[in-house]
Amino acid sequence: MRFWKPRLTYETLKKDFVDIHPTASCFEIILDKERHHENRCIQEYFKSAKERWDKSQKPPDFKVGDLVLVSNLNLNSIKGPNNFKDSLLEPFMIKALHGPNSLQVELTGELRKKHPSFPVSLIKPYRLSDKELSPLRSIPLLKTPPIEEGEEKIIENSLKKGGQEKKRKGIPYIVQKPKSRV
Repeated sequence: MRFWKPRLTYETLKKDFVDIHPTASCFEIILDKERHHENRCIQEYFKSAKERWDKSQKPPDFKVGDLVLVSNLNLNSIKGPNNFKDSLLEPFMIKALHGPNSLQVELTGELRKKHPSFPVSLIKPYRLSDKELSPLRSIPLLKTPPIEEGEEKIIENSLKKGGQEKKRKGIPYIVQKPKSRV
């Protein structure tokens, strides 16, 4: 850990310097004051660093049986391109707590082969969707109006045009090559 250490006079003295006579109590008092000052500075630093750390940390409030999402940061066994992978995997149930910083989840599917213990930094709480938080999810689908007899032919024709007949026949696809970063 890096911290500020005050420069003391005995550090500036040369090693091959002549020993100071024991009767020079003034010099001894100065060295003692400097040592006390150095210790006090180091203790104040550690105290302020601990306070800063404690302010930024919040103990996790997970309990056994809660549903949590697991980050796939270190799980490289999931198949498929990285662009299509979810950053958080499906909700898993907590089996056990291993102290304040790690927990054990019940993995399912292809993740069963993985070790079930994860640090709390890779775990996010899973919250079920709430109607008040997301009111649009609870809106029922609108009923489609009945189709009249004359409209059926129009719909069939538009479906035929949008189906097999509209495929690209003989028209080559234009593929752009990425620009080189030189």
